[in-house]
Amino acid sequence: MHSVIEQESVARAEMRPIPGGTFLMGSNRHYPEEAPAHQVRIDSFWVDATPVTNRQFREFVDATGYVTFAEIPPDPADYPGALREMLRASSLVFTPPKARVDLRNWTAWWTFMSGANWKHPYGPGSSIEGLDDHPAVHIAYRDAEAYAAWAGKELPTEAEWEFAARGGIEGAEFAWGDEFTPGGKIMANTWHGQFPHRRNGPFKRTSPVKSFPPNGYGLYDMIGNVWEWTSDWYAPRHTGDLAKACCIPNNPRGGCPEGSFDPCQPEIKIPRKVLKGGSHLCAANYCRRYRPAARHAQPVDTSMSHIGFRCIRRESSTKAESPS
Repeated sequence: MHSVIEQESVARAEMRPIPGGTFLMGSNRHYPEEAPAHQVRIDSFWVDATPVTNRQFREFVDATGYVTFAEIPPDPADYPGALREMLRASSLVFTPPKARVDLRNWTAWWTFMSGANWKHPYGPGSSIEGLDDHPAVHIAYRDAEAYAAWAGKELPTEAEWEFAARGGIEGAEFAWGDEFTPGGKIMANTWHGQFPHRRNGPFKRTSPVKSFPPNGYGLYDMIGNVWEWTSDWYAPRHTGDLAKACCIPNNPRGGCPEGSFDPCQPEIKIPRKVLKGGSHLCAANYCRRYRPAARHAQPVDTSMSHIGFRCIRRESSTKAESPS
């Protein structure tokens, strides 16, 4: 059995240093929620080199007996008017249709499946056998928070995540530059083909972490593979630059719970957090969110087969034990 010191050493060795600095966050050229692009200042911190894997999440569950949100039946009081069959321990699983469908109807490829969770990513009968090095999925926000606390880490803010994803390249479209497939090389696990019924490429769903090149900070899968939780409450737009350069936000925490509610479901007061990075389901013909600036709102109670996370340690909490 590893000693506490050995466990700390292993945890630090799997993290990468992010130097901090000022960068242009967001984008004015894509989806409206990414705008306006604005200056943000970030302090230095450390970040996991990869999303948390099934192997790592299993260690957490084995050590603590933790039960994920997808394994617990919902409380009817939280979901007024919900159908009885929806009030079961469930999660959303991507189920590709056999033919072209209306891209405005997401229910054509997402199935609310009882028995789907991190141990059974495609529903009852499936398992994570052979997927130790794949990202853990069906992770709700509470699950990611619980793992981070157990590991002595935290979840990144949206600004920290985006700064790390850019890998030191200022203003580039992608985490590796301005070309999606430079020289024809695939740089991330995204959807190649016609979404959602025809997929090309080497992986059917998630891929093992480190299957694609790291960015400039040595971070893998910051783009594609799985969406990743951040600690920021979602807001439909960024706050623009202030009039004076001296007022650049430092380590901002965005939004508030009430402002993050889904306006399309006013009767359900479930707050939403910001997801970043896109996933293996992001496609040119449907969702071009495989970019550092891209962002997506996710209810804190909802897990899906393409959502995972990674953790950070802020410099203020690691100065006494700086990773090497």
